[in-house]
Amino acid sequence: MAFFDEGDEPPTRAQRPRRSGSGPRGGTIAPDPQTVRQRRLIALAFGILLFIVLAIGINACLDSRAENRLKNYNRDVATVIAESDRDVSGPFFQTLSQGGQSPVELESQINQLRNVADSHVEQAEGFDVPDELQTAHRNLLLVLDMRASALGKIASQVRTALAEGDRSGDAVTQIAAQMQQFLASDVIYDTRVIPYIQEALDEREIGGQEQQDSQFLPNLDWLQPSTVATRLGASTGGDGGSADDENVAPGLHGHGLVSTAVGDVTLRPGEDSPNRIPAGSDIAFRVTFANQGEHEERNVTVSVRIRGQGVRTITARRRVSQTTPGQNAEATIPLEQAPPIGTPVTIEVSVARVPGEEKVDNNRQSYTAIFTR
Repeated sequence: MAFFDEGDEPPTRAQRPRRSGSGPRGGTIAPDPQTVRQRRLIALAFGILLFIVLAIGINACLDSRAENRLKNYNRDVATVIAESDRDVSGPFFQTLSQGGQSPVELESQINQLRNVADSHVEQAEGFDVPDELQTAHRNLLLVLDMRASALGKIASQVRTALAEGDRSGDAVTQIAAQMQQFLASDVIYDTRVIPYIQEALDEREIGGQEQQDSQFLPNLDWLQPSTVATRLGASTGGDGGSADDENVAPGLHGHGLVSTAVGDVTLRPGEDSPNRIPAGSDIAFRVTFANQGEHEERNVTVSVRIRGQGVRTITARRRVSQTTPGQNAEATIPLEQAPPIGTPVTIEVSVARVPGEEKVDNNRQSYTAIFTR
């Protein structure tokens, strides 16, 4: 048949070969190995550079933070030490030296200063302390704690030191011993706090930082019981001699009590009839005494003590800066507490022994009295 003829078969479409990926229109051309290596090296270099920049930035931040911690700590130390000297040392030694206070009042004032000193310890315990200054900080806490502790012990001895009797001298000695703690605190601060802070600042090349000096103990004279007794207006323990007797000029030394007056009333010694003293809000004793020696005397303490049955003892003191041989001196001593009204009391007036004084039986006088309205 004709349709079986070979020439009648439909023509078939020739198959086109597939285009490779390198053709201009489709697919991506795989990079050669050298290009791959170059790209990887560039990426690695960029990563390393980024890491270095980040490391430098982080290190700079850490260094800046460490420097700021050192500076802040140095400022914190300067602040607390300046407060210790200004708010504790200054008022404390001024209080001891002014005289004329009752033992109870003086003890209370010293205890208040001790509370301030304790607050400085607590303040320092809250400091942000750099690792390299841990040793310096431990010593700073020791310095502040020694000052607070010594104040507490001195306060506990004040009443005994200002009382008449044999125990007075021992209490004065105990107070002088506590002055050693103040001196030691100054030494520790100068040798175990300041140098460590300065060393840390120098290692980081931090300049322009001021450090606070400290001198809690005003001078070394306070280490002597005689100085403490004189400033307090206390007895050195009985009428016997003292170490100061070895350094006095030869010749007679001492005083004698002349008279005691309250307002217009001059007190009479003896117990036959009590002195009647008008009571008021501004009672002051006017004590006259004479320098019976051959030399000027300095810092002479005059005391008034009022005591009686069922009556709280009242003590007041004043210090006379200088007396002249052969002349009278006068001390006006106000009472800080109101005396009892209508109750018989004994008033004891005394002029403290001075170095080199041998005769002391005329330094004291007792009076019986009644304060009246």
